[in-house]
Amino acid sequence: MLQSLAGSSCVRLVERHRSAWCFGFLVLGYLLYLVFGAVVFSSVELPYEDLLRQELRKLKRRFLEEHECLSEQQLEQFLGRVLEASNYGVSVLSNASGNWNWDFTSALFFASTVLSTTGYGHTVPLSDGGKAFCIIYSVIGIPFTLLFLTAVVQRVTVHVTRRPVLYFHVRWGFSKQVVAIVHAVVLGFVTVSCFFFIPAAVFSVLEDDWNFLESFYFCFISLSTIGLGDYVPGEGYNQKFRELYKIGITCYLLLGLIAMLVVLETFCELHELKKFRKMFYVKKDKDEDQVHIIEHDQLSFSSITDQAAGMKDDQKQNEPFVATQLSTSSDGSANH
Repeated sequence: MLQSLAGSSCVRLVERHRSAWCFGFLVLGYLLYLVFGAVVFSSVELPYEDLLRQELRKLKRRFLEEHECLSEQQLEQFLGRVLEASNYGVSVLSNASGNWNWDFTSALFFASTVLSTTGYGHTVPLSDGGKAFCIIYSVIGIPFTLLFLTAVVQRVTVHVTRRPVLYFHVRWGFSKQVVAIVHAVVLGFVTVSCFFFIPAAVFSVLEDDWNFLESFYFCFISLSTIGLGDYVPGEGYNQKFRELYKIGITCYLLLGLIAMLVVLETFCELHELKKFRKMFYVKKDKDEDQVHIIEHDQLSFSSITDQAAGMKDDQKQNEPFVATQLSTSSDGSANH
């Protein structure tokens, strides 16, 4: 008997705080996912980093042996300056000196990466004025971009998602939930094909040093706004039609970001995902809802009574004029 009561009380306690338990498991799962990613990346990339370090040490030692007139300190100073310039997008290599980082098309590409928060990092402002303007430009431009993308995605979602689902539901009588799921899967497949696979194939042809995997990697890193900056198109030596190429990449990133947001919005509107998300949200208490309803009703009732009182005051202001007329007419008839 006591065990059954204790079990039922535990069940009630869990049900009462179900959203808190779900949120706790969500936080724990996210932390475990972070640790899992760190373990995998470390185990995969650490050996390559070690090999690269050993190779650089050998090259440095061989270079100093071949050039005895150059000290190790002078070489490190030169390499430090070269690496510093490389972090700002400037290279001393002969095959990279022909490309300017701050012509109009490159600056336009940089502005698009800043406003979309992609931020490849291959080109950064050099001057203090450029850094200050970048801060001000981003503070105004990023919320402006979010507003722009929200408005565009809302309009596109109406025509691409809601109307087709409603048409198949009303015209053919299919279940709205089933139609929404099928539509979301088809839309996701079309988006992945048009903004990942096809552009990856194009980039693998236009970029000499990129294979299909590297091109697909660039598309995903860019449209997910991760923007690592290890692969940036249009930076090759003697790139043909570089200005037009940069403008095309800017348009691709903007359209691809809109498409990704439309697909994300489409999946978020699925009934199953809405139910799943609500598991982690804080539920409103019924008492709070009742208090809000009562307050709203009281406000509505008070506004109605105020309106009625105002109408009565208006009637009272008009009544004396009518009453005086009636009194004078009645007095005149009495005299007669």
